[in-house]
Amino acid sequence: VQLQASGGGSVQPGGSLRLSCTASGFTLDYVAISWHRQAPGKEREGVSCISSSDGSTNYAEFAKGRFTISRDNARNTVYLQMNSLKPEDTAVYYCATHALSVCVPPYIYWGQGTQVTVSS
Repeated sequence: VQLQASGGGSVQPGGSLRLSCTASGFTLDYVAISWHRQAPGKEREGVSCISSSDGSTNYAEFAKGRFTISRDNARNTVYLQMNSLKPEDTAVYYCATHALSVCVPPYIYWGQGTQVTVSS
């Protein structure tokens, strides 16, 4: 099971990025995928998760209204669309799964992260 996060970059405050989480060795259709982030000097925190059982989603408070998680099973990819980015969103973003269909931690398979930097 391998996950890979991509799509990070540097943007100005108010900008947008779309992160992608792709998988090799298995299909994402049947598993929940969770996004997390870790800023320098801070603990890793959950951002959003999408289940495969019913497609339900959840978001951290800071992500509500700005971030949208979605999946494209045909492309075996889960996306995290991030809008209205703020400097405090700067972090390394990771996708993860535990190969179950619901968004219940702990997640045991982690991709390498992708850096998101929000700065003017």
